[in-house]
Amino acid sequence: MKASQQLADNLQIVLTDLIELQLQGKQAHWNIVGPNFRDLHLQLDELVVATRQFADDTAERMRALHALPDGRSATIAKGTRLEEFPGGLVTTKNAVKLITDRVERAVQTMRDVHDEVDEEDPTTADLLHEFIARLEQFVWMINAEIMNAGAAVTDPDEA
Repeated sequence: MKASQQLADNLQIVLTDLIELQLQGKQAHWNIVGPNFRDLHLQLDELVVATRQFADDTAERMRALHALPDGRSATIAKGTRLEEFPGGLVTTKNAVKLITDRVERAVQTMRDVHDEVDEEDPTTADLLHEFIARLEQFVWMINAEIMNAGAAVTDPDEA
């Protein structure tokens, strides 16, 4: 199968956000301070490793579909949907919020392109399903570092 331009473009958007998420995860990993430092430091490394693998899987899927992935830094900086991660030291509490927001944004990118990807190539959509499930698990685990036991776990507006 050869990818349409639309499929290639959708996968490039996913790839861009995954590469940026990997870089931001490392930035947070190096610069967090405060309570739960070690646990969060290690969790961020796990996120970086997984995200790096997801980016590689995406790029290799693109090549299998005769599309050309572009992981150059200028392409990533120009095309990412993720907000820039702040410089300097970041408290663990703030880092949790910043990283989970970015992971959720990367997941939203995958959801945004999912239907078009699935229509053309269900096999590639299956990859997106795997990435989404794992990234949402990271959000839960990372967010649990600062969550209190009395926190609402569902949206009260949806109850």
